[in-house]
Amino acid sequence: MLRLKSKKNALCTAVVVAAGASQRMGAEDKLFIEICGAPVLAHTLMAFQNAEGVGEIVVVAREESLERVGDVCRAYGIDKAGKIIVGGETRLDSAYFGALAASGDARLIAIHDGARPCVSAAVIESALGAAAKYHAAAPGLAVSSTMKRAKGGFIDATVDREGLFEIQTPQVFDADLIKAALTKARKKAVAVTDDCQAAELIGAPVYISEGSRNNIKITTRGDLAVAEAILRSRETAGIEKSQ
Repeated sequence: MLRLKSKKNALCTAVVVAAGASQRMGAEDKLFIEICGAPVLAHTLMAFQNAEGVGEIVVVAREESLERVGDVCRAYGIDKAGKIIVGGETRLDSAYFGALAASGDARLIAIHDGARPCVSAAVIESALGAAAKYHAAAPGLAVSSTMKRAKGGFIDATVDREGLFEIQTPQVFDADLIKAALTKARKKAVAVTDDCQAAELIGAPVYISEGSRNNIKITTRGDLAVAEAILRSRETAGIEKSQ
């Protein structure tokens, strides 16, 4: 674990999961590819650095990336990042280790994908506020496209999209709740795809807060261009607003 000096108190700890293998990017770690002049991970961390409700950031990274993550934090003034820890073999393990590393003062824990650099202040604030009220919340968007189930490459059936949501991060929970949920998921060896699924295992209802179509997760190289366009548009809007 790499420790950095942190100047903040923790009302909410943001656990940024950045230990993935970036398999669809080849040998290059997508989190360190630059968009708008800064690494993808820097944009993600700055969103939480600037979030008033977040007092601490724990970054969960691959062992070989610890120093590199530390360099990013120092270069971009991420002084809320007091801990950079080694992740596990799965995302579940990494989220679990990150939650356990959170400050004991943290009432909420927000778990976010390191590869979602376009998360906005509005999405973060909405999730934090909903979790403070309902104990668990995640940003989501109602599915608007027609949904199909397929077998062997052919459409098998149309799926009713009523009540279907695409869930994003940050997913925010009472600290004790998510620690218990992730612990149970690991003990049962459940292959959860997100942290809400772990909460479901202990019967905890999760409120769906405001999501955004701009809150994309970078998976392929094509996503990098989309993310850069989103961030550039915000820069332009900010400049025009200040003039």
